[in-house]
Amino acid sequence: MTVQQHAREIHEQFSDQLDVTVEEIADRLDTLVNEYRIPVDEARRSVVSNYLDEAGMDRDELSGGSNETVLVGDIDEDEQWVDIRVKLVELWEPRADSISQVGLLGDESGTIKFVAFETSELPKLDEGATYALGNVVTDEYQGNYSVKLNRTTSITEIDEEIEVGDDDVTVEGALVDIQSGSGLIKRCPEEGCTRVLQNGRCSEHGEGDGEFDLRIKGVLDDGDDVHEVIFDKDATETLTGISLEEAKQMAMDALDTTVVADEMAEGVLGRYYRVAGPTLGRYVLVNDMEPLGATDAEATLIRARSM
Repeated sequence: MTVQQHAREIHEQFSDQLDVTVEEIADRLDTLVNEYRIPVDEARRSVVSNYLDEAGMDRDELSGGSNETVLVGDIDEDEQWVDIRVKLVELWEPRADSISQVGLLGDESGTIKFVAFETSELPKLDEGATYALGNVVTDEYQGNYSVKLNRTTSITEIDEEIEVGDDDVTVEGALVDIQSGSGLIKRCPEEGCTRVLQNGRCSEHGEGDGEFDLRIKGVLDDGDDVHEVIFDKDATETLTGISLEEAKQMAMDALDTTVVADEMAEGVLGRYYRVAGPTLGRYVLVNDMEPLGATDAEATLIRARSM
């Protein structure tokens, strides 16, 4: 790549923040490369650093120029600027005030974690929606890749059905916790929307009566690791022996939907299960479930603790 080409790319990166011309950038690069004999890549980094200081920008706010649209399963390099078309599979609870949103994005190739920071001031993404995300930067930690949304990221909701790829796994252990959002829940009644209502409101379609559903978000402990699992309505009915109609009647009698999760917890916590299904981020989505007897459960713990 020539000095002039580097200059044009740098100009594209800073054209919205600084009043600087391609010729001015090319002159600075040319001085470093031809007078001071600095390698062109190092000269580019030096010029970019100076412009970042002038613009008051962080490096992770800086685009790499025109980006390639990639599948999330193909992301295998750190600090690459890419475009992706994804479904927001799940939102997680941020563990720091600096994080605006964190969760799981997916496409046909698999899933990947995403993080958006408060300082980026981006619009909120909705669970279950599909997006074209432009100008996201890849990140790597201990061999796991993620993407960061930044101030320059473009967000466009798209009317496109994206099937998220996954792989089935089997885990077994004691069911030691039932998380919030379990029991009798309500989902948005709009066609094609499966979002869980929060305080009677869908984040996309607003207030509504909602449609009742059953779900358990639980934690299996195999004696070594914990595995977060989600049981849908059919799996929850099989696990607990409580049908959707029975759960609705419980809530109506008590004038409180939380009694359903409490009743379910009383019947299943501390018992041992083998479950199988696809993984989405940190969760296993239970398609098959088998109770384990005491002998099987003890053997599971002994195997885990001896490894």
